[in-house]
Amino acid sequence: MSSPSEPGHGNSPAAWTAVIIMLVAFAIGTVAFWFAIVWLVWASAALVVVGAIVGVVLSKLGFGIGGARYTPKAHD
Repeated sequence: MSSPSEPGHGNSPAAWTAVIIMLVAFAIGTVAFWFAIVWLVWASAALVVVGAIVGVVLSKLGFGIGGARYTPKAHD
């Protein structure tokens, strides 16, 4: 049961952007690991870190939950 004031567990542009970047990085890293492309595995690991940093930066810029540029959507 959720209350009307529940923020949606990270359902914000900052969170979605970070998760998408990290999912792409994990997918690339998995394929690179399968084909033993070591440099690409490490590059995708770095991209996971970049995704986390992008999420924090966007949150600080106001695109996170409770940010100035975030408009919450109603849950049905």
